[in-house]
Amino acid sequence: MKLKKGYLVVQVGLEADENQDDDAMIKKFVIPISYLHHPLFLKLLDQARETYGYHVEGPLRLPCSADDFVDLRWRIEKEYNCRLQHDYNGDRRSE
Repeated sequence: MKLKKGYLVVQVGLEADENQDDDAMIKKFVIPISYLHHPLFLKLLDQARETYGYHVEGPLRLPCSADDFVDLRWRIEKEYNCRLQHDYNGDRRSE
């Protein structure tokens, strides 16, 4: 998979039990690198470090369900969009 500059792939999913297929539990997402600086994402990165350690091969793996990650991504995007809207409206008022 070729990614646009400024993006990375993460894998999300919780550990499967013996009755579930690992691939069914793991989902891949493409996210902007800017997420790496967001406090909510940093908290998830700390959980990943505690769960998997620092030296894990392959894509960045995050210990949460795909549904929880989608919610987290929505919250980050909503915050970024509100900030952009505020900046845009602030620029228009100063004209």
